[in-house]
Amino acid sequence: MTHIMRTIAAVLFVALMPVLLITSSVRLVINLPALYSYGFDRYGISEYTGIERADLIAAGAQIRDYFNNDDEDLIIRTFVRGVLVESLYNAREIHHMRDVKALVRGVYIVQMLTALYIVAYTAVGFALYRSDFWQTLGRNASWGGKLTLALVVSVGLLALVGFNRLFLLFHLISFSNDFWMLDPRRDYLIAMFPQGFFFDATMLIAFCTIVAAALLAVAPSIVRIIARGYSDTTH
Repeated sequence: MTHIMRTIAAVLFVALMPVLLITSSVRLVINLPALYSYGFDRYGISEYTGIERADLIAAGAQIRDYFNNDDEDLIIRTFVRGVLVESLYNAREIHHMRDVKALVRGVYIVQMLTALYIVAYTAVGFALYRSDFWQTLGRNASWGGKLTLALVVSVGLLALVGFNRLFLLFHLISFSNDFWMLDPRRDYLIAMFPQGFFFDATMLIAFCTIVAAALLAVAPSIVRIIARGYSDTTH
């Protein structure tokens, strides 16, 4: 029974590693100010919307804060072509942002739960097996990294050749209404964040995940170095 439980715990550790790395990368990118300023500049959002760059940057900060606070609605007060607008987004856009916030919060929760399991698995492993657990941890982390690489590279290649379809599929699966169907000619939300912005964000998420997964893939070598150093200090 002990062997079976140990095997199940290890398999779950490996299976959850891609979830942890991907959700962590998503959370990082969502809250990365540089992504917003880069997207605004690359896609000429200020010229298209008539919102000054500084005001766009401020709006981006408000959106990031919205994802991390308890406000129900996103109300952005800014200037459009020199005219003060009390609420940049209309009712449809505000409703969609509620749905997006719920999705983002879901990502946060999944990240925290998977991280909790990874930490618990590691803590229990060292408590039971002490320094002998280093090899097991390194091997399982490596498998988790390799699994993550396989998944992310596969999805990344699909995104490169068919991002439009994947983007549509994501919205159909993630949202139970059609509030995400916006018109950039009248809806500032989609005008500020065109599809190209989300492609760039997706590629950045993939890059961050691949870097972390690649490090885990070589974890056995790293663990051997750590374990050797630990052994030298105890003798």
